[in-house]
Amino acid sequence: MTSWQEFTQQAPELAAFGAVRFTSGVAYLGTVRADGGPRVHPVTPIVGEELYLFMEPTSPKGKDLLRDPRYTLHCSVASSNGGEGEFYVRGRATLTDDPRVREQAINASSYRPQDQYILFVFTVEFAFMNVYTDGQPTVRRWQSPG
Repeated sequence: MTSWQEFTQQAPELAAFGAVRFTSGVAYLGTVRADGGPRVHPVTPIVGEELYLFMEPTSPKGKDLLRDPRYTLHCSVASSNGGEGEFYVRGRATLTDDPRVREQAINASSYRPQDQYILFVFTVEFAFMNVYTDGQPTVRRWQSPG
């Protein structure tokens, strides 16, 4: 499994585009419900040394990720014609209580997470971007070698 930092080293332009898209507003986290169905949540991802996400400890998305760590994360799109482009990743989430990792996430965050928030770190197994120029899509994909 590939960390955000490894993804950045392997696909720097794609990772840079994703970092901008993920930090430009709300993104949407897809998780797997207990019944196997999909669940989508608006979230504020944090891009730093890793891809992080803080949440309330009672959040359904956290319970989903603890039971089944597979996720997908898609940036918001500015308009129906693609706006500044779309970016998404998928991989696996890991809950961490490591104070060093928490401090890294806080330092990279655009907001101050509340003390009770739990923290997940996301691997990147697949990344996708699409930008429209003059109505024509420019698509790039990346897949983890592992």
